[in-house]
Amino acid sequence: MDASKRAKPNVLITGTPGTGKSTTSEMVAELVEYKYINVGELIKTHKLHDGYNDEFDTYWLNIDKVVDHLEDIVADGGCIVDYHSCDFFPERWFDLIIVLRADTEVLYDRLVARKYNPKKINENMECEIMQVVLDEALDSYDHDIVKELQSNSVSHMEDNVNYIQDWISRFNPDHTP
Repeated sequence: MDASKRAKPNVLITGTPGTGKSTTSEMVAELVEYKYINVGELIKTHKLHDGYNDEFDTYWLNIDKVVDHLEDIVADGGCIVDYHSCDFFPERWFDLIIVLRADTEVLYDRLVARKYNPKKINENMECEIMQVVLDEALDSYDHDIVKELQSNSVSHMEDNVNYIQDWISRFNPDHTP
């Protein structure tokens, strides 16, 4: 569905693993009473993958399966979508892209606390340092809808949730990016 026809916006919250996507997404979805979609969990639950990558302790994403599965779900709007990548989602799906960022010291501690293997920690640290997810978002979507937010602390998270909630409350379905 064309974004201009939706009464409620769709928001993608993305960022390197450990930046607070899931917590922020769940909080926003609950506050605004939107559907929360954790794409990583969806991939596992609905087998939207091509097997498991033991080296990085993750699933091989099947983009076509994910997009096909989500197409009707996001069509009417009112979704908060949480995933660590964004360049494969159709541009028409989202009205706001939030890229969460974290300082490397904070991110490292979070990834260690999750018991990620060293290779996975290094890969994610490098992604954050090189701002891979932010660049992906800026390359894939209109710059006007991409917003970078810091996510180092509970205070940042609260500010981010408030920012997104406020943005949703001001959403105009007749907008143009």
